[in-house]
Amino acid sequence: MTMERYIRAIAGSFILLSLLLGYLYSPYWHLFTAFVGANLLQSAFTKWCLMEDILSKLGVPKTG
Repeated sequence: MTMERYIRAIAGSFILLSLLLGYLYSPYWHLFTAFVGANLLQSAFTKWCLMEDILSKLGVPKTG
């Protein structure tokens, strides 16, 4: 799997998990959803993504 697919899968998982936690435990978990969304938005403009740096250090290839 390429890095872009990992990032999409991780972001989607974080969003769904934080929505579930917000529904079950505390609406403050929705702030995490907003953080993930803001990160995705800023990476579209700056072309920098923290998760990409983390995955790169773990050895995930950028291309297939």
